[in-house]
Amino acid sequence: MVSGGKLNTGQRAYLPGENMRIRWHGHACFEISDGVTVVTDPHDGKSIGIPPPRVKADVVLVSHNHFDHNSVRSVKGQNTRVFDKAGRFAEGALEIAGVPSFHDDVGGQKRGGMVLFSFRMDGIRLCHLGDLGSTLGEKELSELGEVDVLFVPVGDIFTIDATRAWEVIRSVNPLVAIPMHYRTGGLSLSIKTVDPFLAGADDRVEVVNVGNEMVFDREDLPESLSVWVFSL
Repeated sequence: MVSGGKLNTGQRAYLPGENMRIRWHGHACFEISDGVTVVTDPHDGKSIGIPPPRVKADVVLVSHNHFDHNSVRSVKGQNTRVFDKAGRFAEGALEIAGVPSFHDDVGGQKRGGMVLFSFRMDGIRLCHLGDLGSTLGEKELSELGEVDVLFVPVGDIFTIDATRAWEVIRSVNPLVAIPMHYRTGGLSLSIKTVDPFLAGADDRVEVVNVGNEMVFDREDLPESLSVWVFSL
């Protein structure tokens, strides 16, 4: 696993594709592809009651070492790079910033620390907030930088709740917010559904049900905040 420093960008060359594709594998696990396949917080499926991710990743981002977020073996290929620590990294055209944060709202005293990942693919800036347990401070926001697409937990109990998720979205100010880490059919974890979060959207926010995957390029991004709701 990569724990710090900067990778040798000459190891392999990733070429951007024509379109970016985001597919949800449940919980906090997303597959983001555009010449390179990035998988975030993979689970093994059976441990949490939903289907496992069926994909091989070039890059895996692991926000913290809990069983429902760190099943690297489920998506690891022959040359997979795994990032699970804070720092700034580069792998070909992929730029990654890992920003330290906490899994709770008491400085990690309950559930420890975790890493927020901001990464750039083909000019689109994405940010995955893992199991964020509190709102974001100025230092975290500064290190994350500008964000086009934000993956934000909304299920409460082990992460921020719907109200704080909206506070985080307003502070980050992305073009697209994608809720994650909420209760779906079959999920064995006692967290809330996406409904309280969606109920908090005001009239200025466009909510779009996108199915299991979304294919787009930078020109397709909205001019003002849109919420993309994925399904399994």
